[in-house]
Amino acid sequence: MQKDRGPSPVRSPLLDAASQGSAVQHGFFSRVGGVSSGIYSGLNVGLGSDDNPEFIRENRSRVSGWFGLAPDRLTTLHQVHSPDVHVATAENRAERPKCDGVVTCYPGLAIGVLTADCGPVLFADAKKGIIGAAHAGWRGALDGVLENTIAAMERLGAERDAIIASLGPSISSLNYEVGPEFVARFTQADPDNEKWFSPSSRQNHAMFDLRGYTVSRLEAAGVTADMIDACTYADEKAWFSFRRTTHLGEPDYGRQISAIAMTED
Repeated sequence: MQKDRGPSPVRSPLLDAASQGSAVQHGFFSRVGGVSSGIYSGLNVGLGSDDNPEFIRENRSRVSGWFGLAPDRLTTLHQVHSPDVHVATAENRAERPKCDGVVTCYPGLAIGVLTADCGPVLFADAKKGIIGAAHAGWRGALDGVLENTIAAMERLGAERDAIIASLGPSISSLNYEVGPEFVARFTQADPDNEKWFSPSSRQNHAMFDLRGYTVSRLEAAGVTADMIDACTYADEKAWFSFRRTTHLGEPDYGRQISAIAMTED
């Protein structure tokens, strides 16, 4: 992998179209354009990984630089698979609270979430200049992190029917096998959730469509949503994957970032 190209994030056509003429920029950053090596090869931004801290700092600097921002203008979280949401400001941007959603109305800040199979969701009401990001694994999505992020944006002045949400690269149902207790948790919460599970080749197991479930929650919440059709598990060159790492018996894994910013003061 070339390490001098710089980041080359995937972008949502829907979010791009809605942001035209505004200061909102976004990107779902892949492994491309980083300085890490070995199992972390590429743009690993995971502060919780065992990668060289200097490489992580450089990779994060490259992400903020892609937005034309200084390294200290990139805000991320200490993610814990919760439904909780943080409001980022110029004053608290260095904090990493334990939560899984972040919103802001401050220009000159890039807010982001880290993933390695879970769903990264970026939000924007571009006209009002209010943006958000959510880390939506199965637990966060089930417990309401998406709806809570939307509500936090509304408290800052966003209008729900003007919010655009985009689900970034995440694990596909073809590679997400779960056990019976997992299925039971979802169907007990809502019997209609059964439609997100399909048969597995293993007895009493199922394949879970996290991506479909996430988009359905966004649409049910009243926002317009799209999805980047890329599976983190299937494409090792492009994306980090916790589940792939586990299956390969590797000792650790990198994390990619999905970020959104308002870049004009």
